[in-house]
Amino acid sequence: ADAEARARSWLSRVGLGERLDHLPKQLSGGEQQRVALARAFVTGAELVFADEPTGNLDPTTGERIIDTLFELNHEAGTTLVLVTHDHALARRCDRCLRLADGQLVEMTREEVGA
Repeated sequence: ADAEARARSWLSRVGLGERLDHLPKQLSGGEQQRVALARAFVTGAELVFADEPTGNLDPTTGERIIDTLFELNHEAGTTLVLVTHDHALARRCDRCLRLADGQLVEMTREEVGA
């Protein structure tokens, strides 16, 4: 019943409260990613998947998106499964796994730092 109010609230939380009436093609790549973050958290899901969330963004915008992602994740208390090739981003995670020959292998802090 309050889906619209929740959507408005989450869009405001990611800094897009003033862009509610814009179509996706009218939003920048970073703004579209922030909409994706709001969409991921608005349902109150316990598990959020993020596949290369900064892949098509410039470094500055990517950093803001990641900061927002981790902040929202912490506030919501969700489990975040993040897929990335970016070792700097992986270092921010509590636990890192890699896919090796079809098996998930836990990475040490030294491996992640490489």
